[in-house]
Amino acid sequence: MKKETKRLYLENPCKVEFEAQVVEKVAWEQKPALILDQTCFYPESGGQPCDKGMINGIEVIKVLEDEARIIHLVAEDMSSDKVTGRVDWQTRFDHMQQHSGQHILSQSFHELLGAETLAFHLGEAISTLEMDLRKISEEDVENIERRANEIVFEDREIKCYFIPEEKIESVPLRRPPKKKGLIRVVEVSDFDFSACGGTHVRRTGEIGLIKIIRLERIRNNIRFEFICGRRALEDYLRKNRILRELSTRFTVNEGEILYSVEKLSSDLKSQQRNRKKMQEKIAQYEAQEIMQEAEGKVIKEVFVDKTPEEVRFLVLSIIRKGDFVVLFGLKGEERGHLILACSENLDISLVEVAGEEKENLEQALEKAFEFIKKKMGPDI
Repeated sequence: MKKETKRLYLENPCKVEFEAQVVEKVAWEQKPALILDQTCFYPESGGQPCDKGMINGIEVIKVLEDEARIIHLVAEDMSSDKVTGRVDWQTRFDHMQQHSGQHILSQSFHELLGAETLAFHLGEAISTLEMDLRKISEEDVENIERRANEIVFEDREIKCYFIPEEKIESVPLRRPPKKKGLIRVVEVSDFDFSACGGTHVRRTGEIGLIKIIRLERIRNNIRFEFICGRRALEDYLRKNRILRELSTRFTVNEGEILYSVEKLSSDLKSQQRNRKKMQEKIAQYEAQEIMQEAEGKVIKEVFVDKTPEEVRFLVLSIIRKGDFVVLFGLKGEERGHLILACSENLDISLVEVAGEEKENLEQALEKAFEFIKKKMGPDI
């Protein structure tokens, strides 16, 4: 039987320095790895990423579970059988804030809407909760946030303890435990009881603000993106900076920004409509000039100072006013465009040449012209 790694983070999640004996050195995922008799490093598990840090001054790349053992993947081999480890506290505390915040958020959904948590993922920038909800109002989201943050502001105690499987029914768990045997319970005083092996803060006040920032539909459920603590502070600072900049640019106070943006959007749409009408009128005049100068039924030209939309307007104006085949090329900074069209009265299909390579527009247009000449004969 493989020797179990003692998990020091379960006893004290604030402990970040430790000494340990190397039980075994292995290769894991093509990296050198250590199995220790005890560790403060939390392994990737339960939606929570692993800790970061160093062992004997060497970077710990990844930490994962192998049944009862914990595998530490390290950047390079080390010779010592006795090691000193140090967990990166900033990352550890961030994970503690997010995970504890998730428990409070999940219970708030359960308490107010009767919703169950289906999945949880703690990411580097944001965390997500998938809830068994089909729809939710903005008011409901705000009520969930308020309830979650009430628990934070009350600075309730968060306790972690073990309960034997046969006595777990005495604990009002939010959802049944997935593991058997001795079950670890994380209790937010008089609010939430969850079976969980993650690292958590000692009091809800340490979580800081809990904020839902986005939601989306997934698998007929709703997934919520949320942030807690320092992440929420950084998000607020960034968004407040954006609001101040917008307020300065629009010369309005923050409460009037939305109205200013809506007005700007409406004005822009109106200008785009007017611009389109103007382009169409210009295209009609230009089309008339091109048709008058045409020496036959095929009009071939390459443009460098027009947009694709302007060239399309021009093409449509020509084929609607006369019986012409139009072979236009448009040179762009990144790629060229071939725009081929003909009047309805001309029974010619341009499908065979529409897929030609556009790197050399002149050659492509010449090839299209030769194709049309064969089809139309002397009528060209």
